[in-house]
Amino acid sequence: MKHALVIGGTGMLADVSLWLVEKGYHVSVIARNSDRIQKLMKRAQAKECFTPLVLDYTNENMLKEKLKDTIKQNGNIDLVVAWIHSYAKDTLSLITNVVSEGKNYWELFHVLGSSSNLEEIKKKDPIPSQCVYYQVQLGFIIEGEHSRWLTHQEISEGVIEAIKKKKKVHIVGQLEPWEKRP
Repeated sequence: MKHALVIGGTGMLADVSLWLVEKGYHVSVIARNSDRIQKLMKRAQAKECFTPLVLDYTNENMLKEKLKDTIKQNGNIDLVVAWIHSYAKDTLSLITNVVSEGKNYWELFHVLGSSSNLEEIKKKDPIPSQCVYYQVQLGFIIEGEHSRWLTHQEISEGVIEAIKKKKKVHIVGQLEPWEKRP
């Protein structure tokens, strides 16, 4: 069975976590809130295909330990979907290093906000050679004279589309015109 890791998989990426299970993955989900993981598990038809990892991913020692534990328990990670807040500066690097140990090939779908500078992020976080890196940038929606941020459902649908299409950069919603963002 393939193994996926979803960071932020109980909130806006909850439907991505559930979809990956439907596609035959065992999904390890990192979340800070155990109640949200329990809500996700209630929605799942195959609860045995989830490994909840309740932790604050800015705690590097705990993150490394939990990642190694889930790899030992569920096998190497084949796919990572990562929504990581900007204040967690070293988290992505730590994840890519741990996942790359002993793995020849894996995919990373890095989910980013609308104001992220995609080129700068690539420069800052070197990606190991065995990782195929994709960026998913979240934008906004214009409806008539107003604009709004994406819903959790729209975000999940966009990330699922990015995983299916495997484009190097995938934009969900729109980024322009910038002055029209909510």
